[in-house]
Amino acid sequence: MYVTHNNRRRFLFAAGSTIGAAAAFAAGTAQAEDKTPAGAKRFDVPEDPTKEQGRPVAADGGYGSRSQFETEVRVRHPTPNENTSWSLTPLAALVGNVTPSGLHFERHHGGIPTIDPARHGLVLHGMVDAPKRFTMDDIKRMPSITRKHFIECSGNGLTEWKKPTLKTVQQTHGLLSTSEWTGVLFSTFAREVGLKPGSAWVLAEGADAAVMTRSIPMEKMLKDAMIAYGQNGEAIRPEQGYPIRLLLPGYEGNTHIKWLRRMEVSDKPFMTREETSKYSDLMADGRARLFTLDMDAKSVITFPSGDMRLPGPGSYTISGFAWSGRGRVQSVDVSCDSGRTWYPARLDSTPEPMCTVRFSFPWRWDGSPVVLQSRCTDETGYIQPTLAELIAIRGDHGPSASIYHLNAIQSWGVSQNGGVSNVHA
Repeated sequence: MYVTHNNRRRFLFAAGSTIGAAAAFAAGTAQAEDKTPAGAKRFDVPEDPTKEQGRPVAADGGYGSRSQFETEVRVRHPTPNENTSWSLTPLAALVGNVTPSGLHFERHHGGIPTIDPARHGLVLHGMVDAPKRFTMDDIKRMPSITRKHFIECSGNGLTEWKKPTLKTVQQTHGLLSTSEWTGVLFSTFAREVGLKPGSAWVLAEGADAAVMTRSIPMEKMLKDAMIAYGQNGEAIRPEQGYPIRLLLPGYEGNTHIKWLRRMEVSDKPFMTREETSKYSDLMADGRARLFTLDMDAKSVITFPSGDMRLPGPGSYTISGFAWSGRGRVQSVDVSCDSGRTWYPARLDSTPEPMCTVRFSFPWRWDGSPVVLQSRCTDETGYIQPTLAELIAIRGDHGPSASIYHLNAIQSWGVSQNGGVSNVHA
C-alpha cells in the first residue's frame, strides 16, 4: 500500500502525528522517535528568535540540512524485494523546475552498491582502435559540459492503462525527475579510442549486483550521450550512480546505466534481457516493438491533483510539468471540461531540449464537478494523446494492458466538495 502525501498547503496545518508518520517511513528508527523528517535535524523553536543567538556558523559540520518543517520524501513502491524496487518523486511539492538530488526518483534492480571512486574505472573496448580504461581522475581531466535534462522511467504510471488505481501524482507520475548534470560527452571518449568502421551500437554495463546492461545506438551516443559525475552542483548521489552514470537525454530511464564501468562497441545490438523480455512494447497485433527508446511528449497537472481538497469555490492557479524526449516543449494546453475545450497555458520556465518545463493556468472554480487535463505539444509537432488514442495503437493486452511508455493525458476529477481524484475521462 502506498503512503500518500498531501500538498504543501495542507502540511502547514497537519497534525504532528501526520508529520511523524512521514518521517518514520523515510528515516530510520532514531529519527522517527523524535519525529524529525529525513534530511533534517531537530532544534528547539524559541518563542522569539530575535531574543536569542542562533546556531553558530558551520555548526552542522560543513554540510547543511533542510528545515525540520519540510517533510516531503520519496516513497518506495511496495515491491516484495526492497533491492529490486523504485521510489517516487513528490512532484506536487517541488519548487521550481529542478528536482532536489535527495528527492530524485530511484529505480534499482540489485540494490545500491558502495563504490570507492579511487578503485573505479570505465573500460571502453570492442570495435575501437585503442581500447582503454579510464580512471576517475582521467575522466575529470577531460573537457566537461553541464546541462539540464529530465530522466523518466518508461514504467511511469504502468498500473494506469486500464483503470485508475493510484491516488496521488507522486504515485502516478513520480518516476520523473529533472537535474542539472555535469560530465563528459561520449564523443570525447570516442575520439580518445577511435571507432572502427561499422561501429553502430554500444553496450553500457553497470557495476551493481544486477550488472545492468543496455544496447544504445551509436548515433545517439555520438549526438549527446554524457558520462555524468555531477548532479545539481555536487557529485551524483550513490542511488543515482556514484561515481559515474550514463546520461542519455530523452531516452527511457533504464538506458541511463548507473555505476557505469564498461562500454563495448559493436556493429549490432546485444539483445540483453532488459531489451528483449523487458522494456519492449507489445502492440495491438501481438508483435513486440523493440528499442522504443525515446520518451514521447507528456504533461501532468500537479496542482490540484489526486488526494488534494480545494477549500471552496474561487480563484486558483493550475500548475504542472510538461516534457518531451524528442526536443523542447513547444506549448501546453489546459482543459477544465474533460478535453472538450482547450486553452493555452503559460510556460513558467524556458524550454530546453529534453528538459521539463513548468506551466500554469489561471482558473476560477464555480464549485461544480469538473475534470482537469493538460496536453503537451513538442517542437516536432507531436501532440500528447488521449488514453483511447494510445490504446488504439498499442492494444489492450493482459490484466494491465501495456506496461511501458504510458504518455496519455492525465485526468483529475474535482468533486463538488473540492476533493480531487484520479479518473479516466
